[in-house]
Amino acid sequence: MSVNTPNTPDTGAEVAPNNNTAGLNQAVIPENKLGPSGISPERHQQAVEIVSRMREEIQRAIIGQKTVVNQVLACCLAGGHILLEGVPGLGKTLLVKALAKTFAGSASRIQFTPDLMPADVMGHAIYDIKNQTFSVRKGPVFTNLLLADEINRAPAKTQSALLEVMQERQVTIENESHALDAPFMVLATQNPLENEGTYPLPEAQLDRFLIKACIDYPSAEEELAMLNMVTHKRIGDGLEVKQVNTIIKPETIIALQQLVSQIHVDDAVADYAVRIVRATRECPGISVGAGPRGSIALVRIARAFALMNKRDFVTPADIKAASLPVLRHRVALSPESELDGLSSDNILSNMIEQIAAPRA
Repeated sequence: MSVNTPNTPDTGAEVAPNNNTAGLNQAVIPENKLGPSGISPERHQQAVEIVSRMREEIQRAIIGQKTVVNQVLACCLAGGHILLEGVPGLGKTLLVKALAKTFAGSASRIQFTPDLMPADVMGHAIYDIKNQTFSVRKGPVFTNLLLADEINRAPAKTQSALLEVMQERQVTIENESHALDAPFMVLATQNPLENEGTYPLPEAQLDRFLIKACIDYPSAEEELAMLNMVTHKRIGDGLEVKQVNTIIKPETIIALQQLVSQIHVDDAVADYAVRIVRATRECPGISVGAGPRGSIALVRIARAFALMNKRDFVTPADIKAASLPVLRHRVALSPESELDGLSSDNILSNMIEQIAAPRA
């Protein structure tokens, strides 16, 4: 069992508010100056610039993996949690640290093992003999970004405790509730190659994750660039986040999340999202389709994608781009599909292509 307590990245100096963040918490704009989303053009432009800058700062530490970086950033903007699937050593911990440093947030890492108990994650009460009182020792879950490494190695009781916290965003210790820091995001990982000694997450618990991202090996060029960066006049084999700049504060992330929730979704686009999710329930090769939470997650991520693409409205392309990461962990394949060696991505991709998107 390995637990890293929360720590705030060392920025080297006090965080200075970026000029582009000033308008995110400003007063309500008069209605005649608002677009269809209810967001003023000035405020929208500020948000676009901040998100673009965050992505650039993360890429200072992460070589390649642009799709995963975009999905993690979108999940953060949507206020959700993400499940990362990939073999060890592809930069998951580095990604969490880099994202946390962009907004001066705290980050913790928990290595899930079969002997990990819920109290090791949440915290527990300690009896002080001297004062004859109980005091609460908070666990590593009290942080902004929590990396739950190899979550499927912990027993179901510990998994359920964490997933409940993800939903409620608070921890109950000795009948006393403690709110988690905002923003709060869990990035859970699992290794797709090892099944021995693991406790697979049930479908109902997987549904709590907004998206599931698959991390693949870097390209030859990216791996060479990584090699040169790590071995150039340095000791050790790890990448660092020293070059990542802190550009905003946690309060700005909350403001960005509120802004994303206001991104306009046309009725036809919302209907497109619902049709995609409902199609999973009747799709050949899928035994259990996605529930209504899938439709909600699809729109939430599509809104984040829209902002990242400098728009204040969602397009069918945003819905389509969000479909695989949102739905791949919410469906169960039929035994026939598994015997044929098909993956959820194969079946979902073919299904999505057959669903007509609304015209602009």
